[in-house]
Amino acid sequence: MAGAPEGFEEFVAGASPRLLRTAYLLTRDQGHAEDLLQTALARAWSAWRRITVDPEPYVRRIMVNTYATWWRRRWRGEEPTPLLPEGASAAPQDAVAEREWLWQALGELPRRQRAVLVLRFFEDMTEAQAAGVLGCSVGTVKSQTSKALAKLRLDERFSAEESRR
Repeated sequence: MAGAPEGFEEFVAGASPRLLRTAYLLTRDQGHAEDLLQTALARAWSAWRRITVDPEPYVRRIMVNTYATWWRRRWRGEEPTPLLPEGASAAPQDAVAEREWLWQALGELPRRQRAVLVLRFFEDMTEAQAAGVLGCSVGTVKSQTSKALAKLRLDERFSAEESRR
């Protein structure tokens, strides 16, 4: 390590196995542990002249703080899974058939129930917003939504559609 501060090479050679074990215990992954140790040693190298006591606890502290920062920043929104959450459509025309069934079923609902479903689910309105548009109470919107969805669930085409999925 050309240009390394005095004593840094000896420290790295002697303490690296112990520090790598600590890094591995933190990350539980050999590659991440090596990255964590390398990052900690790079930070220690730049502060080496200021370290007046035993540097090993200082480098461990750097590793723990760096690991905590990595953990906070790591995005955990998606988890790999062996099964897909929704089935892929066998053919593109299946989506058209499903849409057609939905439009027919909506057309058969009473006007108020159809309006409530359109406002709530297609226009993405809250119950209060839908009630304001329809000029009725929030309770009416809730009951009409419940009745409309119950009718759609009882529709034979819905059962056939669900069995194909």
